[in-house]
Amino acid sequence: MKAVLCTHFGSPDELELADIAPPQAAAEGEAVVRVKAAALNFFDTLIIAGKYQQKPPFPFSPVAEFSGVVERVGDGVSEVAPGDRVMTFTGWGAARELVGVPARQLVKLPEQLDFERAAGLSITYGTSLYALRERAQLKPGETLAVLGASGGTGLACVELGKLLGARVIACVSSDEKLAFARAHGADETINYTKEDLRDGLKRLGGEHGIDVVYDPVGGRYAEPAVRSLAWQGRYLVVGFTAGEIPKLPLNLVLLKGCDIRGVFWGSWSKREPQKQHALLADVARWAAEDKLSAHVHAVYPLAEIATAMKLISERKVMGKIALRP
Repeated sequence: MKAVLCTHFGSPDELELADIAPPQAAAEGEAVVRVKAAALNFFDTLIIAGKYQQKPPFPFSPVAEFSGVVERVGDGVSEVAPGDRVMTFTGWGAARELVGVPARQLVKLPEQLDFERAAGLSITYGTSLYALRERAQLKPGETLAVLGASGGTGLACVELGKLLGARVIACVSSDEKLAFARAHGADETINYTKEDLRDGLKRLGGEHGIDVVYDPVGGRYAEPAVRSLAWQGRYLVVGFTAGEIPKLPLNLVLLKGCDIRGVFWGSWSKREPQKQHALLADVARWAAEDKLSAHVHAVYPLAEIATAMKLISERKVMGKIALRP
């Protein structure tokens, strides 16, 4: 079968498309899934460079989420059966034609949900729904500011915030991304290359301030975002796509009575597998009902994974990029 392999840490251009032996049988408790689509995330660019917290043994296939069809199941599997349409996520390993995964991780797909959209649901929408529902306890009518709102995770947060009844402010880096965020439900927008982020959030937050900030960007935007919080606001630490891990003055937390809450969805999903499965089932159902766009920016064959990864690194992607084996 075809598989993209990372044989050493390096750039996307150093990835190899190889022929490897397919899994011959499903192990106990596992299912072998034929991958119909796999979706890229920003951290895929880090894991192949050795800059991510997880460092798989070589050779490994990158890409952590996918959708497909179950081909066979191992002993003790009752959750799925051959022929089921499914989606899931792994730490890596999805950039190939066949993948073996624990069957309990698989979420069945509604028939009306296509594979390309389903492939990109698990991590971005899973992270965002966990952040808003479990960590922030977002309430209808609250104001939610989303940094990096046109990327995969940010777009998911914009859409889920609206679905949960919030007033959503999308913070982006270009007018094109501003229009994109509005088209996907943002009530207000800030282009932080043209307007100071703190000034924009103060203008739109008013006297009350921002109830929840969702920040997958970090860097120099973190402190002004915290300064914009309302009394007892919640600042969600999601990631650091800006590259710099910020250091925050803790007097802000004291003066605002606010919370800084970490969003480590991957760890939560392992600790609370039943809750995680129910959360992803909600996401899949909402996407099938077109309550979530699951927007796919572009679809590439496996052989063009380097091109796709470079687009992500250059911040040129709005929504998700999918790979089709």
